[in-house]
Amino acid sequence: MQDAGIAASPVLRRAQLPGDLFARQNVRLDPDNFFKLWKAIDDEATSIDPELPTALQIAKVMSSDWFDPELFAALCSANLAGALERISKYVKLIAPMIIKIDRSVTHTTVTIDFMDHTQPPPEVFLTFKLVFFVQLVRLATRNHVLPLRVSLPSAVEERRHGPAYQRYFGIAVTDAPLATLVFSNEDMARPFLTENHKMWLFFEPSLRQRLADLDKTASMVERVRGALLEAIPAGEVSMQSVSRKLAVSVRTLQRRLQDEGTSFQQTLDTLRQSLAQHYLRNTEMSSAEISFLLGFEDSNSFARAFQSWTGKTPQTVRIKGNV
Repeated sequence: MQDAGIAASPVLRRAQLPGDLFARQNVRLDPDNFFKLWKAIDDEATSIDPELPTALQIAKVMSSDWFDPELFAALCSANLAGALERISKYVKLIAPMIIKIDRSVTHTTVTIDFMDHTQPPPEVFLTFKLVFFVQLVRLATRNHVLPLRVSLPSAVEERRHGPAYQRYFGIAVTDAPLATLVFSNEDMARPFLTENHKMWLFFEPSLRQRLADLDKTASMVERVRGALLEAIPAGEVSMQSVSRKLAVSVRTLQRRLQDEGTSFQQTLDTLRQSLAQHYLRNTEMSSAEISFLLGFEDSNSFARAFQSWTGKTPQTVRIKGNV
């Protein structure tokens, strides 16, 4: 932010976050405040230069001497393929997101997703991540690498700053359900001139420890929620399966949740309800598809559960959501 000329104080005021936030050690923000911070950065940057998108304002000053965990781990890699593998592993230290990498014979597709779909991230965050990956490979290879495809959900940001993004990426941004980049496999394997294996070996234990600490400091509700978000589509929603995933006994799981004022069933129902409302209001999926994604046996079971949670039918919520 400082390198891009974006002052911290007005950003934190806009986000309604403590004025000394950036001076604190080991700060953790929940997803709501994390996204508020990014929205505030976007608003402040736009007030400084309304013509240049925030993501590109930051990309202009992004350099290899930023001691950022994500950038550092990536730059020490042998190539973009290795960098993305490391980023996908340690991304939880940066944001509540998932990096998915799918490789074909000719190209590699990189998508940005979130385990929790109930709270969509601000578009500025998604555009910044796409710009970040492209700027990363250009910095590390000293080549003006061009992606084969760049996509954003709804592409509102692209419509506002289409020409600027097209100049940067070398290709027009298209619309897709997830923020997506596609690189040729030739560019994925292009050597990073910044590779430093010895430095990586020195810092990797610290990053591993930070991941472990992140899991330890999470509340049991957060851990159960995270486990359920992964398990629900597969129908593995029993307390026994979740306790095995979290490496705790069922008894310990029950006690810890009770100490935090909830239960396993309440946590599961709350999560299913929020996901169901998201799918009904923001997708065209049928009730059968939604019931499958939420781990119900059939759409009738889903409809009964939804009515018990909300007092409304799924169809009522869908109609209101589309008005």
